[in-house]
Amino acid sequence: MPTFKIAEAARLLGVSDDTVRRWVDAGTLPTTGASPAEVPGDALAARAIELAAGAADPADVLSSARNRFVGLVTRIQRDGLMAQVDIQSGPHRVVSLMSAEAADDLGLEVGSLAAAVVKATHVIVETPRG
Repeated sequence: MPTFKIAEAARLLGVSDDTVRRWVDAGTLPTTGASPAEVPGDALAARAIELAAGAADPADVLSSARNRFVGLVTRIQRDGLMAQVDIQSGPHRVVSLMSAEAADDLGLEVGSLAAAVVKATHVIVETPRG
């Protein structure tokens, strides 16, 4: 089974090393007992699912799309008729290109809560070598 060092686990969950250490100390996240501490991959995956389920969704709608990234708007760059909107959702940065009118109609500004919804027919999965 794969294991992850504290810093790796923190990076993958989008939290600080100290947060992962607090979860380990509180018994929320188990370790293998190795020194330095390592988190089992299955426990890390379960914690990632728990964290994702806890994200508040600003929309009260039903949708067929399953790829919803709830986060904060971190940048809006307007250029004439178009706008680029950056949303930070945990460790994920999602960028959307839309009309400037749509960005205005949605009331988007830096610090706004928003959900980026992705509907695609292809998803590529990669793993590190080795």
